[in-house]
Amino acid sequence: MRISGLYAITPEQPDTARLLSQVRAALSGGARVVQYRSKSQDVALLHEQASELLALCHAFEVPLIVNDSLRLADLTGADGLHLGRDDGSLRQARIVLSTEKMIGISCYNSLELALQAEAEGADYIAFGSFFPSVTKPAAVVAPLSLLGEAKTHLSVPVVAIGGITPDNAGALVDAGADAIAVISGLFDAPDIQLAAQHYSQLFSHAPMTGQRLH
Repeated sequence: MRISGLYAITPEQPDTARLLSQVRAALSGGARVVQYRSKSQDVALLHEQASELLALCHAFEVPLIVNDSLRLADLTGADGLHLGRDDGSLRQARIVLSTEKMIGISCYNSLELALQAEAEGADYIAFGSFFPSVTKPAAVVAPLSLLGEAKTHLSVPVVAIGGITPDNAGALVDAGADAIAVISGLFDAPDIQLAAQHYSQLFSHAPMTGQRLH
């Protein structure tokens, strides 16, 4: 399994049953990676949702990545962790998690940060926001040209994020993104499974490059 294709990031959803239904639809539509992202302070809810999502993702043979929380990723046995600028160090995360786990790093619009993260052992790099984002309206803007430049210099998979919709996702794939990370453009769709199928089909003729999931 590889980090490639549709990378689904979960919406804020306190109803676990509803969240599982939404993610199941995304997986049925072809999502190849799921990231559990929640800003809830309810520790019991976070553990419940991450654990339930992990079982669901494994039923589809898809990895579950936990956003921000090294502790939650470790406690639930998730397949990996995604870290932003202020979410702790990659080196610390690698010490806590086994080498079998994936660690992704957000590098925004900086190839320099990406090169440093790869050198420190990141399994994939996320760039963005490429388009205005509802989730993060103040996010740093990244140019499409960064994807091609990154593919020239990096050996790990490159994930594009930020404001991705059915109308602009193709441009990111054409520019070299191995995966596209989508929240609102997927989970706010009237038919989540159909939206996931649309995004996934963009990769049907794209080169299959990426990081193997051990």
